[in-house]
Amino acid sequence: MAANRSAGRDVHIYNVNDPDTLIGGLILTNGVTNASFYSMVEIICIFNQGYFLRREDGTEVQRNDQPLRRGSYFIVTNGTVTINNEPWLVRTISVSSGTRVAGFRDAIRQRDRRCVITRRPALNAEFGNWRGFEAAHVFPLAYEGHWTENNYGHWITINPENEGSINSVQNGMLLDAGIHSLWDGYDVSINPDDNYKIVCFSRDRHGIAGTYLDQQFLQDPSRPVDQLLRWHFRQAVLANMRGAGEPVFEVDFPPGSDMMGEIRSGPMAAERMEFELFNRFVMQ
Repeated sequence: MAANRSAGRDVHIYNVNDPDTLIGGLILTNGVTNASFYSMVEIICIFNQGYFLRREDGTEVQRNDQPLRRGSYFIVTNGTVTINNEPWLVRTISVSSGTRVAGFRDAIRQRDRRCVITRRPALNAEFGNWRGFEAAHVFPLAYEGHWTENNYGHWITINPENEGSINSVQNGMLLDAGIHSLWDGYDVSINPDDNYKIVCFSRDRHGIAGTYLDQQFLQDPSRPVDQLLRWHFRQAVLANMRGAGEPVFEVDFPPGSDMMGEIRSGPMAAERMEFELFNRFVMQ
């Protein structure tokens, strides 16, 4: 059974002209400011005139770096508020394996040698032991058709020899295995337009919310390009904040369990089945 992303929300968004209809919300974690909240609202909503946010106590929210407070927020505008229907791409955890992504994995390991979000070093890497660390794609490999159709490859300046631009080192990071799961599930993301702040959309058990990517990583010319980080952040906002949020899928399938049966009986079955099948195909 898929979990509900809206469970545990302590920030709620409404239109002041329709206060009974929930537009979206957020589980508040460290680092979310009034200004960053405005930027998130502008991802899930489209406005044709200026607007501002009002707290439930009637005070206007300023676009500043003060920490966002828990509670209900109301959009105030003389124009219209339209919910953004930008597609959310179904995604579950995808560990890079197979001959096609071996070069991607090795390039990511050589560049990062640590989880770039937690900064925890891969201490045993010098002995060839990378257990607990995984090369993660920013844009998922399973959607290579979408990548090609939208020409995302034009952002890439370092192309691998044979694996396609989607497997460029500029579309990946080395992550702790647990963080990788959260990254692929859009529970954690990086906002390149807020000094590369790490944003958590579920309760933060790693102490990473509100921290930043370090300068060593940011100054590396082969790091992930801002456009792809921005794409991931938008997807995370849409998944977690728009309406009731997107489903959180089961990813723990022990040997002998009926993975495909569980997927078929769950939410967004067709989309998830397509992702799983394409993910397996492109890894070959």
